[in-house]
Amino acid sequence: MSNKLSFVALAATALTALTTANLAQAEEAKVIELTQTPCQFVEVETGDHGYTSAKKADCETINAKDGDARLEKSRTLNLTPGKYIFRVTNKNVPYGLGFYLRGDGLVNRATLPSVSGGGLNPGVTKDYEITLKEGEYVFSCPLNPTPDYKIMVGS
Repeated sequence: MSNKLSFVALAATALTALTTANLAQAEEAKVIELTQTPCQFVEVETGDHGYTSAKKADCETINAKDGDARLEKSRTLNLTPGKYIFRVTNKNVPYGLGFYLRGDGLVNRATLPSVSGGGLNPGVTKDYEITLKEGEYVFSCPLNPTPDYKIMVGS
């Protein structure tokens, strides 16, 4: 009888350990790396366009000229619901930047989670953690004006 109890206790311990490990893996955030250069996020566009910018107004001028065409060619990030870390780097932008991820459109902006922050000085990388639910999102930088790049979250 004690062998059966020992086996049951051992099996229960093993099952608990496996369940805990699986939960830890399920909760582990996926990292999405993004690089900001003047007026753009490189990974979702067709490469680094080599723009130069000394101030926000420079990007506003550049994006007024070709931002819509670039956005049409940009890659949509297709993700599954869950925890994410958006790791954003300021590469070669000579002023402080930010990151803003939110629902696309008024209804989605009101009902979906968002994350934002600043302090991305030249050469700095920061992490922005968020748990994404199903829906349509956009991300951009309001300080280094970029287009609103799309993220689709679905199962």
